[in-house]
Amino acid sequence: MGLKRDPYDVLVKPLLTEKITGLQESANRIAFVVQNDVNRIEVRQAVESVLKVKVKSVNIMNVMGKKKRQGRYLGKRADWKKAIITLHEGEKVELYESA
Repeated sequence: MGLKRDPYDVLVKPLLTEKITGLQESANRIAFVVQNDVNRIEVRQAVESVLKVKVKSVNIMNVMGKKKRQGRYLGKRADWKKAIITLHEGEKVELYESA
């Protein structure tokens, strides 16, 4: 078995968008920005250990960074990886709740 990674290193930050919020309410899904070199198994283990919930499935996608320009200079934002996690029925994450 490979190196055991700290779960807090796997999950970079939660994704909070209108689309993800709608998915959370309708399909019990949450999303995270994750490290570029992780796989589904590592994401599942990290979410289950950090948030103490049961994960039903994990979908991962690579997001390509946009090309941006500042005057005559052309640059590119960094590529990143997004994980959409489906939770089992009855599981809930209080991460997104507002006061």
